[in-house]
Amino acid sequence: MGILSRASYVVRSKVNALLNRTEDPSETLDYSYEQLRDELQDVKQGIADLTTQKKRLEIQKRRLEENVEKHNDQAREAVKQDREDLARQALEKKKQKMNQIEDLEGQIADLQRQQDQLVEQKNELQGQVEQFRTKKETMKARYEAAEASARVSEAMSGAGDEFEDVGRAIERAQEQTEEMEARSAAMDELRDTGAFEDSISDQDQLDRELEEVRTSGEVDAELETLKADVGEESAAEERTDPEGEDTDERAVEEELETLKDQES
Repeated sequence: MGILSRASYVVRSKVNALLNRTEDPSETLDYSYEQLRDELQDVKQGIADLTTQKKRLEIQKRRLEENVEKHNDQAREAVKQDREDLARQALEKKKQKMNQIEDLEGQIADLQRQQDQLVEQKNELQGQVEQFRTKKETMKARYEAAEASARVSEAMSGAGDEFEDVGRAIERAQEQTEEMEARSAAMDELRDTGAFEDSISDQDQLDRELEEVRTSGEVDAELETLKADVGEESAAEERTDPEGEDTDERAVEEELETLKDQES
């Protein structure tokens, strides 16, 4: 199983396990994104470790190459000194070092191929992580918008029920108000017709009408008497002081002039 396949499998496993424990997609998406970033970091760390190993082999190879040159110089010097045995030993060591160098070159080449492959996979995984981050933010925004819309719908539904109750209450209040107004109008009508007086008085309708006639006659008679008295008093004043009316008018005019001067 490749690195990307293993990372995908691990993330899917953890995400599925998390989905079984939570119902918040935002937390699930954030968790998945963090897992992918961790996997990407592991790949980068693997590349760094592999590169370190390759560098160590390259250092070891350079040292062996230096030894090859050294053994080659030793062989030349031995030949000059006519020491074939020493020259042979130097050449044998040179051969061993060259064989080791050849093995190291093969290992270094293998590590380089692995490094190139990991770098390519790392770049691919990094691209997937960035794409997932964009999708994650988009999905979170959509989820939050849907959640807000659901809350508003639920609030409106609850408000609708409350408005329905309020409407019924207003309807009942209106019915009670109309009933009270009708009762008040009925009471006024009964009072105007004298129904209340009938219920508390022993007089019948005829008695009341006769009482009204007697009361009206007495008032008329008293009014005629008052008018006659006033007429007699006026006649008496005219006989005793014919100029009295003019005098009173002049006095009133003088008093009005005095009041006007005071106001000025």
